[in-house]
Amino acid sequence: MREILVVGIGSGNPEHMTIQAINALNRADVLFIPTKGQAKAELADVRREIIARFVTNPNSRIVEYAVPVRKSADRSYTTSVDDWHAAITRIYVELFTSKLGDTGIGAFLVWGDPMLYDSTIRIIERVRASGEVDFDYSVIPGITSLQALCASHRIPLNLVGKPVEITTGRRLAETFPEKNETAAVMLDGQQAFADIDDPDAEIFWGAYLGTSSEIIISGKLNDKKHEILSTRAEARQRNGWIMDIYLLRKGADFEE
Repeated sequence: MREILVVGIGSGNPEHMTIQAINALNRADVLFIPTKGQAKAELADVRREIIARFVTNPNSRIVEYAVPVRKSADRSYTTSVDDWHAAITRIYVELFTSKLGDTGIGAFLVWGDPMLYDSTIRIIERVRASGEVDFDYSVIPGITSLQALCASHRIPLNLVGKPVEITTGRRLAETFPEKNETAAVMLDGQQAFADIDDPDAEIFWGAYLGTSSEIIISGKLNDKKHEILSTRAEARQRNGWIMDIYLLRKGADFEE
């Protein structure tokens, strides 16, 4: 039976690779690399660098595949994501059947960790549910951008004895700071933090974490929001893409 390895590769630094992840990649016959157009070519380049540095299996080969663009016009967010996943599912079916034979091992190099705001596992399950191709799969965890963010800012994720919410920019206003004093925010294309007016809130922001282009900014939210907005816009213009994450916090350790 075919085997699929879903391997977390960290947030951009090849040295984030765990020994478990390296061993998994060296088991694979085929290493799948997604490409997302010229603007995001660096993402594929990091995957190629990881393979060049750590894969010593002489029988493995790289197979690249184009990721379709998610269509969002005239449809809800959930509908657009569902349609996008369906399109990628069809690509995976073709890859598994044409590139792995009946017993091959394929590996996906997943940015960060496959369990945190990544859809590879969901799409793999859709392929299984389709019944079009037989395989089993394993998931190898990786260092997340959230871990990298906290490490770069030299902060703990949580306040003592208090919860942390991991959310998206679309949902941020629903809970911070009234319901949760610490929010880790991912997938915020609209920079929702800019709409929060709270003199006590702090922000710890980072982009391109783990890479040579890493940028971090921290401080009181009301003091730093405009700096982050301009820095983010300039970086996106310069690089053609941006991946960023931030932590919002209000309060302190041992406060009731």
